[in-house]
Amino acid sequence: MHFRDKDELLVSGMRDMLRSVHPAGLPSTAKRYEKVISFGLPIFEHIRQQRRIGEAMIGSRGRAIIHEHLQRVLAERIAGDVSKDFQGRRKKPAQMPPDLFAQYVASTFILVLNWWVENRSPLPPEEINDLFRSLILPTLAATLE
Repeated sequence: MHFRDKDELLVSGMRDMLRSVHPAGLPSTAKRYEKVISFGLPIFEHIRQQRRIGEAMIGSRGRAIIHEHLQRVLAERIAGDVSKDFQGRRKKPAQMPPDLFAQYVASTFILVLNWWVENRSPLPPEEINDLFRSLILPTLAATLE
């Protein structure tokens, strides 16, 4: 009764899930960009747990809708995480806009997630997260250091 529609309910649940994801196991000396992508492994682990149940119930169209909402929620979270880093820097002519950066990280995550799910890859969450990290870490390091 507190939500306009089921999409708003879904987004609220995703935000709640992401709030509960803490950078587990990250030392206090971890690079800033490690904290920005700390959501990756917990989400991949969650997907693995739900994979067998969800495939039969959701279907490809439902999965696309969920991933679209997840991408938006992740981009919001990432933008919030990095906005202070971007504000504290001197402006350069070609400085990365924070919202573009957040969309890049979120869309790369969804790209890897889609590949994993659609190809029914047997790779475990840790290896999928490593693939995501290998795609994104060079840009994160260059942008946030």
